[in-house]
Amino acid sequence: MRKACLNEIFRMAKEDDRILFFGSDIGAGTLSDFQKEMPDRFFMEGVSEAAIVGVMTGLAMNGKIPYLNTVGVFLTRRVYEQVLLDAGMHKQKIRLIGSGGGLVYAPLGATHLAFDDIAIMRAIPNMTIVAPCDAEEMKRLMPQTVDLDGPIYIRLAKGGDPIVSLSDKLFKIGKAIEYRSGEDVLLLTTGITLKMAIDAADALMKKNISCKILHMHTLKPFDKNAVTQALKGKKHAVSIEEHTLIGGLGSAVSEVMASEGLGVKLSMIGIPDVFPDKYGSQGEQLKYFGITSEKVVETVMSELGR
Repeated sequence: MRKACLNEIFRMAKEDDRILFFGSDIGAGTLSDFQKEMPDRFFMEGVSEAAIVGVMTGLAMNGKIPYLNTVGVFLTRRVYEQVLLDAGMHKQKIRLIGSGGGLVYAPLGATHLAFDDIAIMRAIPNMTIVAPCDAEEMKRLMPQTVDLDGPIYIRLAKGGDPIVSLSDKLFKIGKAIEYRSGEDVLLLTTGITLKMAIDAADALMKKNISCKILHMHTLKPFDKNAVTQALKGKKHAVSIEEHTLIGGLGSAVSEVMASEGLGVKLSMIGIPDVFPDKYGSQGEQLKYFGITSEKVVETVMSELGR
């Protein structure tokens, strides 16, 4: 997914001289072709994200479109004030690409886990937040980021994630995608949890339970209308996210349900209100917190009294 994202930036930069690339504490050789062909638009900075965001905002105020890639926690927690006041308050077109969304960097411990990044960025006015499910969806996203007003936070998964998105499903920032119709339960996903929902829906179909799947690749602006329409006629819904249960997908869905007066039972699958301080692989952490297709099946069966 990260490779697809950066390759798209390189491709777009060759067609649009407003586009700049900034890297912070990322591997040597990243986008080396970009550096060779457009050295005046390629910047590999040190661990100075706050300064970089300030520089990027100034460049954006002068007509440039800068993209920055580094670890997700460094773009959210570490530089929150600069992102909020420089880019958010002035509605400037900077693009923040956070590697390791969720539990990806589990071997490095809690300090590197972006388990709260969506919640942090949702609180910034004018911010757009997108979490693609795979590399192909990322390719459909990136061209739309060039001329969108305001700052954008793009959440990257681990990489090498299975391709589950479908090219015939229209991708548009701010618009949810219905991946499956169903009558019994609504499954709401973001990022890589779309794959979990698809696997769970397949398993539940064998038990004569049909699931509608609504993929919320954009967390902000949130497609309230799509969620409202998808919830109609449903008694149960399940949100699935690789993120804390506070301020992420489940919270956004709850806000819609409350504002629209929808009497639907919502089960939220994600990271509880704890520090994910265990070590191991991403897969082990996902299993530890119950963010799996098996947990989705178990939750649906329990809610339906099966």
